[in-house]
Order: sequence, then structure tokens, then C-alpha cells
Amino acid sequence: MALSYDQITAITKKKFIPKMVDNIFDSNPLLKRLRAKSPKVDGGERIMVPLNYAVHSSAGWFSGADTLNVSDNDSITAAEYTWKQAFANITITRLDELKNSGESQVLNFVKQKVMISEKTLADTLGTGIYNDGTTAKALVGLRAIVDAGSTVGGIAQGTYSWWQAQEDTSTTTMTISALQTQYTAASIDNDTPTVIMMTRANFDRYYNLLQPQQRFMDAETAKGGFSSLMFNGKPVIADSYCPANHVFMLNENYLDLYVHRDEDFRFEPFVKPKDQAVKVAKIYFAGALASSNNRMHAKFDSLTA
Repeated sequence: MALSYDQITAITKKKFIPKMVDNIFDSNPLLKRLRAKSPKVDGGERIMVPLNYAVHSSAGWFSGADTLNVSDNDSITAAEYTWKQAFANITITRLDELKNSGESQVLNFVKQKVMISEKTLADTLGTGIYNDGTTAKALVGLRAIVDAGSTVGGIAQGTYSWWQAQEDTSTTTMTISALQTQYTAASIDNDTPTVIMMTRANFDRYYNLLQPQQRFMDAETAKGGFSSLMFNGKPVIADSYCPANHVFMLNENYLDLYVHRDEDFRFEPFVKPKDQAVKVAKIYFAGALASSNNRMHAKFDSLTA
């Protein structure tokens, strides 16, 4: 006896969707890292991220009964990030249903359909993480965040230098010296970038710069199934979604993927449209990629040799 669509919905939600979500992040190294610490948010028109952009002026040395400066000064503002939505569709036509009748055939067919949607959503999110802002409905991605002139979180980087990332648009040849310069620019004392994402081509260039005895690997990254090298003790990872010629040095203490708790890969059951011989289900995601300190990120965007 063939399964009903209520049964297929229940099995898909319980068996296929959790594996699908795991596979999406297992195929995206940066998303996997962000997912491990992503804050769950229960609502709000926007995601508000507090920013400390100045120190207090009412501080200093004094002697005895000196009058102390107790005046206040603005030192806190907030970046505002809007919710971004993504979906993946699972469609089963009546003809495909007939061709794959029977319990085992139907479940195997649905599994294949879920896998296709999984790859589609992984590609959507992986690309969105690096969005440059021109795709307005997508996540505010790293090419916008790690920049010196974009408006991010409602704050213009070109106007406020404390909100500018460390951007190198002129270096075309990868060298250890160039990497160190950007790494230092995005560091304050021991607060340094925590991960470095590269294209596969730039990963190979970095590999060739290293002496064999220097090619240390990051054990935690290896556990996730990704290859990495090290730079200043931080993992260097190749990401197929990283845009051509780019290298990103990110401080994950100031970078979060916020996810709505009620739209965290929510599965919407199969329904039948009135005007088509199909059954349709969807998976939904809602969230935002948010930085709280752009100055602590760096990038190259022109490394071609």
C-alpha cells in the first residue's frame, strides 16, 4: 500500500530534514563554524547589535581633593540588520508519483528530492555569506561587511572610520609579508583574527609559500572534514564559495549568524496546489549575518598570483 502524504510529510520531517540541515553546514566550512555558535532570536523588526565605538572622556589622573570630571559622552550605538529569508522547494509531480508507486520507491524518490533541495539551499546560503550587498534580498555578506566604503548595519563605513574593515584592493601577489600586514591591521594586542578563508586557488598559493615543516594543520577544522593550514596559529581554510581572488581574515568574536528560532530550517508539509498535478513542500530559513566590530576583520580582493 502506498504511503499517504501525511505519512510522507512525517517521515520527511523526522528522517530526512535533520540530515539535510547537517549536510548543508558540513558542505560550507564558514557556515559550519558560524552555525556552531549562532544566536537564536525570537523576533523583532530588526536585529540590533550594540556597538562600543569610543572610550569615556571622564577618566584620568587626579590628586587629593581635585574636582573629578563626571560628564558623560556618547560611546555606544547599534547596528541594525534586517531579516533575510531563504527557501528550498520539494516538488513531486503526479506522474513521478505514479512512476515511483509503492512504499520503498516513494521514500527513495522523496529522499532524492530532498537531497536536491539540500544542495540548492546549501548553495544559496554559501553564496549569501559572501554577498557584496548587490543582492538586496540576500544576507548582508562578507564583501559588504569587510569593506571600507559600504553601509553596513545602517552605518556608513566611509563616514565613520571606527566602522571600517581593513581592506586591501591593490595587492595582487600573495606573500607572507602581505598577509602579515593585513593580519596585524585587524589585530589589537591579543585580539586577532580567528580564521582565514580563501579561494582554492589562493589556498594553493599559500601552501606553496610554506616550507614543508611549516605546514601545520588545524585539528578542529579537520574534524569537520575540511583541510586547513595555519597562519599565526589560526586555521586557513579553502571555501569554494569564497569569491575569486579574495582572502578574508575574520574575528569570529565579532561575527554572528543570527537565526530566527521559529524559522531555523522549518519544514512546511506537502500541499497540493489547485491548478497543478503536483505536491509541494518547502524548507525555510530566516536570519542575518551581523558584525559588531568591522575594524577587526580584514580582506584582500585582488590576489591573482
